[in-house]
Amino acid sequence: MQKAVQGLKPENLWRYFSDLSDIPRESGNEEGVRRFLLAFAKEHNLEALVDTIGNVIIRKQAYKGYENRPWVALQGHMDMVCVKEEGSNHDFTKDPIKLVRDGDFLKADGTTLGGDNGIAIALVMDILSDPSCKHGPIEAIFTVSEETGLTGAFNIEQKHVNSRLMINLDSEDEGVLYIGCAGGIEVRSSMPVTWTKVESASKAFILTANGMLGGHSGAEIHKQRANAIKVAARVLHQGPDFQVCKAEGGTKRNVIPSVCTVTFVINTKDEPLLRSLVEKVQAELAGEYEISDPGLALSLVETDLPLQAVDKQVSRRFFTAVYAAPHGVDAMSMSIPGIVETSTNLAIMRLEEECFKVISSHRSSVLSARDDIAHRFASVFKLSGAQVGFEGAYPSWKPNPHSALTGFCAKAYEEYTGRKPEITAIHAGLECGIINSKIEGMDSVSFGPNMYDVHSVKERLSISSVERISGFTRHLLSIIE
Repeated sequence: MQKAVQGLKPENLWRYFSDLSDIPRESGNEEGVRRFLLAFAKEHNLEALVDTIGNVIIRKQAYKGYENRPWVALQGHMDMVCVKEEGSNHDFTKDPIKLVRDGDFLKADGTTLGGDNGIAIALVMDILSDPSCKHGPIEAIFTVSEETGLTGAFNIEQKHVNSRLMINLDSEDEGVLYIGCAGGIEVRSSMPVTWTKVESASKAFILTANGMLGGHSGAEIHKQRANAIKVAARVLHQGPDFQVCKAEGGTKRNVIPSVCTVTFVINTKDEPLLRSLVEKVQAELAGEYEISDPGLALSLVETDLPLQAVDKQVSRRFFTAVYAAPHGVDAMSMSIPGIVETSTNLAIMRLEEECFKVISSHRSSVLSARDDIAHRFASVFKLSGAQVGFEGAYPSWKPNPHSALTGFCAKAYEEYTGRKPEITAIHAGLECGIINSKIEGMDSVSFGPNMYDVHSVKERLSISSVERISGFTRHLLSIIE
């Protein structure tokens, strides 16, 4: 057990979380977690299976006297978003996550924490391993590659699932019961490039946009944080003629980009104009993002002149498209006050040998609005000469006002805390809508402990909140009938 979690309660829960932190589990690389879970099931004499896609299902029989109660699924995902500080040597394929305790918060040293969704796995393992926990028959459903395409949820098979009540533990606000979520879709844009020889009367520069908070593109898109790719494009589209030779921004489709670097060439005579422009845009952005993203920074550093770069016309056309493309909140919900209905995250930008590439993520609780914002985004790149495609569409999760499980959750929360929970929907994507569509008659609710800045290196998890959610979940299982 890592030192950061020693002495924390519940002890077994934090021991399991520490063990998980030692196991690489980036999306698509869940085999280590899968082996860990199967070994756990064998140790505790629990029934376990792995389905064709790699999801793990572990079953535990009812506590004595609770045999006639309905099956309940406890659900979370095995993978995590892997983001590290700029310049970090951390290797997510082999290095453990180094846990750091900071007062009531658990964080990681220079990387994402993996609280999303490692804390769900640890919480469920704690329940499964505790013979004193009172509950009807339960099954844990641990899915693969939630963060990169909801692969496990899309491939779940009804024949493997006994439950028709499901508690999803992938939310990040204690005291909130989520009964609905947005659907989503990706747009992938590709613009062919032509490389040309760089003229001798030129200078090369590296433009870096960094210092931004980033964060989860579903849970934090409304916080009006800056997008590093959009910031870089704001400079370039206003500047003198330029030729790009390297470009990279963003990390994951569901992460707001916090770093972007563009290496480009300009005519030597245009250097004063460029430097003045960078200073001007930095000053503008410092004012615009004074509250939401105060660390935003632009830097311009001269570098060695390359032999070739993308021609001027294509370079400008691409960054004009990036500048024009939507990003952020498109519409707020009219049915649930304070909830984002529709949004876009311009997530990833790369210059490859044959093309510029952009990956964007689009969410909405209204599927026609989801598709509309995706097509509007795609239209910008189509007009710029790019090829576009649509991938990874998943449905929204429509709230059920007659949900029996929601009633049990609300009752249990009030009994356990003395307070009424907030019952609402979330803009972030959850697996509930997909699993509900795959398992006939499934009734789902999502909740979890307080987590902040997930999908970023500032991710942190409230230790006290985890203990309370653990206690609440146990109480909930004891009253479901």
